[in-house]
Amino acid sequence: MAVAAKSGPLTVALADPDATARLAARVAACLRPGDVIALRGDLGAGKTAFARGLVRTLCGAEEEVPSPTFTLVQTYAAPDFDIWHFDLYRLERPEDAFELGLEDAVADGVTLIEWPEKLGRYLPPDRLDIHFAYGTGESERAATLSGRGAWPERLRDLGLE
Repeated sequence: MAVAAKSGPLTVALADPDATARLAARVAACLRPGDVIALRGDLGAGKTAFARGLVRTLCGAEEEVPSPTFTLVQTYAAPDFDIWHFDLYRLERPEDAFELGLEDAVADGVTLIEWPEKLGRYLPPDRLDIHFAYGTGESERAATLSGRGAWPERLRDLGLE
C-alpha cells in the first residue's frame, strides 16, 4: 500500500475511491480533538473523497457528506468530537476563515481543511498534511502524508509502511 522511507513523507498508492476511503478510515481511527488535517491537491484529486470517507467512518456510512465548496464549511457530530470540514477555495482573505469558526474547530474538534494554503500564516503548525495527486489510471490517485508537530510519530503508528 505505501512507499516511503522510515522517516519523512509517506506515499500511499490509491487504486480507486474505495482505497481512498480505506486510507481515510485508518487516519480516522487515530484522531482526537484538536487534530488538523490539511488536504492538498488539484481539483478532483481526492480531497473531498478522503473527507467523505473519514466522516462516514466516524459518523456512519449513511452520513451525507457534500463538498463544502459553496458553504465553505460543513460540521458533523462524531461520538467523541465534532468534525469541521472547510473548503477554502473561494476564501478571499485568510482572516475570513475566523468568521467560519476556524478557531473553535481547531480548539475542540477535528478539522479538515481543503485548500489550506489559503490560510497563509494562520494554518495551524501541528497538523497532518495530505497531498493528493492523479495516478496513471482514471481512478488512481497517490496520497503523500507528512506530519508536523506530533504527527510524524503518529504517522508511524498508522501502520501504513
